[in-house]
Amino acid sequence: MSESSAEAVVAATANAAGAAGTAGWRRAGIAGAAIGVLAAGAAAGVAVERLTVGRGMRKKARLALDATGPYGSLRGTPGRAVADDGTELYYEVDEVEAAPTTADESASSGTRRRRLFGRKAPAPVTVVFSHGYCLGQDSWHFQRAALRGLVRAVYWDQRSHGRSGRGRSQADGVPVGIDQLGRDLKAVIDAAAPEGPVVLAGHSMGGMTMMALADQYPALIRDRVAAVALIGTSGGKLAEVDFGLPVAGVNAVRRVLPGVLRALGSQAELVEKGRRATADLFAGLIKRYSFGSKDVDPAVARFAERLIEATPIDVVAEFYPAFTEHDKSGALPGFRDVPVLILAGDKDLVTPSSHSEAIADVLPDAELVIVPDAGHLVMLEHPETVTDRLADLLVRSGTVSAANVGGHGSTAQQPGH
Repeated sequence: MSESSAEAVVAATANAAGAAGTAGWRRAGIAGAAIGVLAAGAAAGVAVERLTVGRGMRKKARLALDATGPYGSLRGTPGRAVADDGTELYYEVDEVEAAPTTADESASSGTRRRRLFGRKAPAPVTVVFSHGYCLGQDSWHFQRAALRGLVRAVYWDQRSHGRSGRGRSQADGVPVGIDQLGRDLKAVIDAAAPEGPVVLAGHSMGGMTMMALADQYPALIRDRVAAVALIGTSGGKLAEVDFGLPVAGVNAVRRVLPGVLRALGSQAELVEKGRRATADLFAGLIKRYSFGSKDVDPAVARFAERLIEATPIDVVAEFYPAFTEHDKSGALPGFRDVPVLILAGDKDLVTPSSHSEAIADVLPDAELVIVPDAGHLVMLEHPETVTDRLADLLVRSGTVSAANVGGHGSTAQQPGH
């Protein structure tokens, strides 16, 4: 895409948004398509799929996958934390299955002493999972299925995503920033895991959220964090990412995209109609920028579409500027004293693996895993690889025993169990 052609697309998108008050659904479709192209970076490869499979057949296939796909069906004990600006943050807790006890164990002197003197068992380790931009807690479906019952885990929806409330500060015009997300994570930990060790796992924006937590609450990291997993994320310099596009096209898009997003965010209802009307285009874009392999399970690809489609366009617009401003490389040394896993897909076009390598340069004792043939949503595309490395991290940190992991580490089982 040349610089002039990129600017032409942007101008057409802005004009479509500006005329939203008088345009019908067709104009909404044009705006939705254009914002899809811009937000994802390109529409390469979509035309081939449209030529080979009929539109009606694709729609029927999506409906069938929606009806039968088990992904995102796992639920835990619900809870709500309150952020410092009053935003309600939704989370779910998967508790550890209690080990059976015998009558003799119940009558042991140790148990009697605990009852007599009011002693309580130490708080268990809690693994806190933070999801990425335009996703939700269900993006951890495979890891949740594998770790369920093995370790206490908290899955939460970042502000304005999933079941969490819209950011109250943003409703008042305050820009959302990565620092705010770090404070949100602190509120979730305070509510869902107020005691005991914690393991932090984050994908993309979720990893940035963890860095912001470390930047603002170093004592929490020092005193309570037992291990850290940074998956497909970045410490900064995201403004330099080219999304697999020619330099001229990237520069043109960067120059005008924030303004276009704001314009489309102000016409959210119309643009949402456009997104639905251009579902085929969005599906192709999501696949290109989410996965690195060509043989992704169609049910998994559709699941990713559903997660991303569920994020309102005004939320997409609201969060976008935070990533170009994100720079938490200075907070990374706070993780040096604990086991760290850094994992990325080698074909990630959103947070390239070079960003994970840069994190590893700051944390030389961390385990760095670059997954072949994997894109940005590596935990959905290669779930067993990610789960295996997470399980190993939990063993290295003393969170679980190796014997236990052996019985829970495969996602080949039914996803809903």
